[in-house]
Amino acid sequence: MEEHIDPIIDFLFEAGMLAKTPRSGFFFLGSGEQSVAEHINRTVYIGYVLAAMTPGVDMTKILKMCLFHDLAETRVSDLNYVHQKYNERMEEKAINDLTLPLPFGLDIKETIEEYEKRESLEAKIVKDSDILELILSLKEQVDIGNQKAASWLPSVTQRLKTDNAKLLAAKIIKSDSDHWWFGNKDDNWWVNRNKQG
Repeated sequence: MEEHIDPIIDFLFEAGMLAKTPRSGFFFLGSGEQSVAEHINRTVYIGYVLAAMTPGVDMTKILKMCLFHDLAETRVSDLNYVHQKYNERMEEKAINDLTLPLPFGLDIKETIEEYEKRESLEAKIVKDSDILELILSLKEQVDIGNQKAASWLPSVTQRLKTDNAKLLAAKIIKSDSDHWWFGNKDDNWWVNRNKQG
């Protein structure tokens, strides 16, 4: 295993580039920003939720696919839909080059290949997790007044395949993104934090 240490260290540094790689769709949206790593982080949580809502699926497989689904973007960057129309991403080559020297590279490569084929229920759930993460991000922008984000939501929600993802999306769009922390706005906590005087 020691002969593989250098490629492993390189891989760990390369994974750090996901935090420095911006999601480029926000440029067209006109507000908000997000790194690929931030996107992957919430996608993993969404994948967990969808897996928990779907009896009989392989939770570990879903979490691994969520974790690796945009790994190639360390090398090919995040190309939004306009960029993809005019550029060849060469993601398969990027993943081959990235995984070849790693002792666990085949596992990563096969995980990404399954995700890209979208044949298994797990792969469909992960793609829906990816889309739901965008829907959450768009709703956050809508809630601060970006009407352009609101205009994106109908076409994005049409990409969803699983019933549970469609259910979540419908509720996300109707929910306030700050409800989780603001809660009951009539609660006195928001006036005096339960302090006397």
